[in-house]
Amino acid sequence: MSEQSIVDFTIREATKEDVPVILDFIQALADFEHLSDLVVATEVLLEETLFGSRKVAEVVLGFEGEEPAGFALFFHNYSTFLGRPGIYLEDLFVKPEFRRKGYGKILLAHLAKIAVDRKCGRLEWSVLDWNTPAIDFYKSLGAVPMEEWTAFRLTDESLTKLANEK
Repeated sequence: MSEQSIVDFTIREATKEDVPVILDFIQALADFEHLSDLVVATEVLLEETLFGSRKVAEVVLGFEGEEPAGFALFFHNYSTFLGRPGIYLEDLFVKPEFRRKGYGKILLAHLAKIAVDRKCGRLEWSVLDWNTPAIDFYKSLGAVPMEEWTAFRLTDESLTKLANEK
């Protein structure tokens, strides 16, 4: 992946040395979403899952000058209907002091380029219902809400119980 620079905003792939910065972004995002109590990620876990022998996600970091300003964490999914991979954007976050400069759009455009370069059929993500500024921003880019779909999730005891079913 090539390095992208617009004005004084640069995007690059994260490296193992960036794990503390990535965790800081995750915690800041959780604070913004009022979900801080759900963060159990550690630097050790992030290093293992993002940079270990079985990498399950990728991260790009955006910098204003030398200062980390935003990040995007994503991974591939697959569309059986399209017969092609897609990219699922798990997290996109720009620090409050760097907002309103177009950095979120630049990060999304960078991911769109990755998706096109990798011949993905789509780029998708979720947004909290109350986050109307983000929803309006995504709609302004041409993204459409998947209102006919309901997300489901298994975690903790429910996940373990189902895993042990015969």
